[in-house]
Amino acid sequence: MALPYPFTAIVAQEEMKQALMIAAVDQSIGGVLVFGDRGTGKSTAIRALAALLPKMRVVTGCAYNCDPATRKPGLCERCIGDPDAELKGHAVPLPVVDLPLGATEDRVIGALDIERALHKGEKAFEPGLLAQAHRGFLYIDEVNLLEDHIVDALLDVAASGENVVEREGLSIRHPAKFVLVGSGNPEEGELRPQLLDRFGLSVDVRTPTEIKTRVSIVQSRDAFERDREAFIKKWQRKEGTLRKQIERARSLVNEVDTPEQLLERAARICVALGTDGLRGELTLIRAARATAALAGETCATIEHLDSVVLPVLRHRLRRDPLDESGSETRILRAMANLEA
Repeated sequence: MALPYPFTAIVAQEEMKQALMIAAVDQSIGGVLVFGDRGTGKSTAIRALAALLPKMRVVTGCAYNCDPATRKPGLCERCIGDPDAELKGHAVPLPVVDLPLGATEDRVIGALDIERALHKGEKAFEPGLLAQAHRGFLYIDEVNLLEDHIVDALLDVAASGENVVEREGLSIRHPAKFVLVGSGNPEEGELRPQLLDRFGLSVDVRTPTEIKTRVSIVQSRDAFERDREAFIKKWQRKEGTLRKQIERARSLVNEVDTPEQLLERAARICVALGTDGLRGELTLIRAARATAALAGETCATIEHLDSVVLPVLRHRLRRDPLDESGSETRILRAMANLEA
């Protein structure tokens, strides 16, 4: 298995790294959409973060990564069994599952196990990519080019947190909660609004233009390729520090207080920008809470909220034919007007 690039060794792209950490602290935020140039470290950052996170415990022999500490209804049908029985578990690395553009619906959601059906005459279910990604990351490169029927399947699962398969005489239901991470180039096509709305955070990444930054990136990557073990060892201490920070944040996030003035500010920003629904406010509050938890604080502040406004709202703005300004400019202008 190839050793992943250390997360703390990634140069620049601070907004992307922060967004990924926020999504890892609180999965209910809804994942991260990363749009930008090729070769800017998108997939590297995702795999690096997954390798950095602590291992998770899964039920031994379960194909759906069920948590032995969870009880019905958060388990698959096999693990529910006797509700009083103790489920044995073991630790495994957090899964990072790639969803390729050419994947069939059967490969994504699962289907009848043809081999067992032909050789044993058994009607069994073969889990798909959504089952493999449960409690981990589902990564989609070129997400804006994904076929509509796959998008529909993802929307259903994202809304319910479980995958339901009714086909070939099978009726299967299993948990499927994951951090959805999509990347792509906006010049190659737009993302369907329904799927776009499911992403909690959206970041834009660009190829660095500063010579010093570019040199630093090339030096680091070259050193990693020459001797991966030595490079990883060099960053081991920083990786350990960040791992502990994320672990603390995940245990603290549900205890972080959100004052009413924070809720009012989130609502005022969303009203000023004319965002649809209330998902913008909910995501703003959750992201601010996760940011506070990462800082080791037990109360979210205006500063925490303001630091996540751009990634939370830049993909939720309606198009205004009378305003050609970019989404970031409109957001910053709206926030400035609130201060006036």
